[in-house]
Amino acid sequence: MYDASRATPDASRRPRIAIVGTGISGLSAAWHLHPHADITVFEKEDRPGGHSHSVNIGSAETPLWVDMGFIVFNTPCYPNLTALLDYIGAPHQSSDMSFGVSIDKGRLEYASVSLAGLLAQWGNVVRPRFLRLMWDLVRFYKTAPLDHKARQDETLTLGQYLISRRYSRAFIEDHLVPQAAAIWSTSAAEVMDYPFRAFMNFFENHGLLKLNLAERIQWRTVTGGSQAYVERLIAPFRNRIRNHCGIAKAERHAEGVTLTDTHGERHHFDEVVFATHAHDTLRILGDNATPHEREVLSAFRYTDNEVVMHTDASLMPRRRHAWASWNYIGRKDEMTAGRMLCVTYWMNLLQNLPGRDVFVTLNPVTPIAEDKVIKRMMFDHPLFDQAAIAAQTQLGDLQGVNRTWFCGAYFGAGFHEDGLQSGLAVAEAISGVSRPWAFDWSRSRIFWQPARALLEAAE
Repeated sequence: MYDASRATPDASRRPRIAIVGTGISGLSAAWHLHPHADITVFEKEDRPGGHSHSVNIGSAETPLWVDMGFIVFNTPCYPNLTALLDYIGAPHQSSDMSFGVSIDKGRLEYASVSLAGLLAQWGNVVRPRFLRLMWDLVRFYKTAPLDHKARQDETLTLGQYLISRRYSRAFIEDHLVPQAAAIWSTSAAEVMDYPFRAFMNFFENHGLLKLNLAERIQWRTVTGGSQAYVERLIAPFRNRIRNHCGIAKAERHAEGVTLTDTHGERHHFDEVVFATHAHDTLRILGDNATPHEREVLSAFRYTDNEVVMHTDASLMPRRRHAWASWNYIGRKDEMTAGRMLCVTYWMNLLQNLPGRDVFVTLNPVTPIAEDKVIKRMMFDHPLFDQAAIAAQTQLGDLQGVNRTWFCGAYFGAGFHEDGLQSGLAVAEAISGVSRPWAFDWSRSRIFWQPARALLEAAE
């Protein structure tokens, strides 16, 4: 567990802290630590930001930034991110979070954007499968929260729950699984294996089970793309970031930590913060990982997602009325194919963009013509099964041991707020200084909260 005496090995000087990774976890830890420590931030890519990656599709004189990874948030469920953006002066604006479905090349299409979207195919009103979908949708939104409160079985999966309650294939295959797969960027099988309690916690907390769309949470997007907040966040410590310089090896010893970067250079620090994916952290630790580190971190698995920014409308629903912000583009065998599901984001609606239609598609089901491709990337996303959620409760046992700290979105539900909360928690534990805004710890999205007790004791 955390030992405050290890945070500053020599009180006569500022501690030397290495931070590996520049996603929201690493950048938030660096931002909070830089006034209190001599930090060095290592990033294997040629830019900081991780999933906060924007592409300028305009010009140098009139930029138009479009995001490829982190796109939206909301103020109730992202309290620290909202506070951070306001603190550093990064403006944000309203966004649209409608959901559309197009299955089997347009055989079935609908969208939640409006009544016209829901009835984009007038034939749906007489189709038994679509009517059953709507019936089960209302039933799930009304009864699943009650079942969630009544059930205490932590091992129950979403799939087991749906089957036990006799939900139709139409509801499962044409609505719930595509919606969840779009949120967690995963396959249909992984969605069905998701723990029911964790699934319901997320959907209820994010207001996704409101039948009245007017009652749903208002989502927001960073004005100027996520790069705008990254630029403001790193401004005070930009010269401490070493881009295109990953870490290949970490050695812990009595005097501190020695890191070997991907260029072969060795660096010595008092402490190290790993703000990398769990499996990447284990790779860096290698044979130096303790048995407990290996046991806990190996419980987190990740999926690889191809992400393409493009202008090809064939990766959208065929009927324009069915276009939404998030669009599931599926095939009839998705539930058994085992592949990653295809989702296309209509960036004009999500980020209030003018001009031509711009899309970002995860795992395209059909090839995109190269003359319509703006950029291709690969992103990893954590999977949350029973093993991962059980391992989250043990992450606190690793913190501060062997002068090593860990943070990342895998501490929570895999989203920006989770990564931010874990990065700030590490920085608070090391520095003993709280974040510069009030935070209701009952709203925490991560299990590990050592800074809560530490800082409350200091008050």
